[in-house]
Amino acid sequence: MYNGRTDPVEHISHFNQRMAVHSKNEALTYKVFLSSLGLVAMRLFDGVGAGSIDSFKELTRAFRSHFITCSRVPRPLDSLLFMSMQERETLKMYSDRYWEMFNEINRDFDDMALRTFKVSLPAKHDLRKSLTKKPVRSMRRLMDRIEKYKQVEEDQQQEKGKAKVIP
Repeated sequence: MYNGRTDPVEHISHFNQRMAVHSKNEALTYKVFLSSLGLVAMRLFDGVGAGSIDSFKELTRAFRSHFITCSRVPRPLDSLLFMSMQERETLKMYSDRYWEMFNEINRDFDDMALRTFKVSLPAKHDLRKSLTKKPVRSMRRLMDRIEKYKQVEEDQQQEKGKAKVIP
């Protein structure tokens, strides 16, 4: 249900995915789309005169233009360049923050992400040393390497916790 505050393009995209099997039936798609609108959005179309919108494409265009101020603005690529791992931040915390930012960039910049992730780690970090000695060439391989180092970090933290408990 569209509430009038979220990205209209995302709503249309999600709606189209759900309605893919019915995409040939434009009348049904039109009616179901209207039923996916909350009260705020419905008011917009209540005032539209009969026959003023001739197609589902026109309907979604009107919807997008009316709720344009709710559109999500993608972050610029250089947002990744200003990220760095903070003191006392775990690799898990940093990588979660990094990938959240990366996913907000609406372009294919995997190569840049591979480089910026590495250089934003502290120079003495074991993962950075590993990525320098043996660079990865794909996002999947980077994610796999990060997972290995996160596990090592977690194991080390557990060992420290055990060492403190033993008298």
